[in-house]
Amino acid sequence: MILYGLSTCALCQKARKALEAEGKEVSFRDVRAEPLSEAELAELIVEFGDRLVDRKSNDYRALNNWLKNSEAEAQIAAQPKVMARPVIRDEDAFYLGWDETVQKALISG
Repeated sequence: MILYGLSTCALCQKARKALEAEGKEVSFRDVRAEPLSEAELAELIVEFGDRLVDRKSNDYRALNNWLKNSEAEAQIAAQPKVMARPVIRDEDAFYLGWDETVQKALISG
């Protein structure tokens, strides 16, 4: 299982701890330190579309107007911190965020 996020993201840390406590093997990838490749980003865009960009973040608000009107791929490539997180890949399944639905899907209740 791969968890994509930021090492400084509290929600990413919480998700990782909960998954590891369940005995899951979690590989963490900081998208700022190790940006997604074009292929990886394209795969996530197909899965989540515009939901992959966190439009409520200060980082998104700091983007210039040209980038705000660009495709999600361009926004994330220019500023990885605008990616909504965490993104969790469990084999061929993808999950976005760490809400109750994602937790139920990944953690045996």
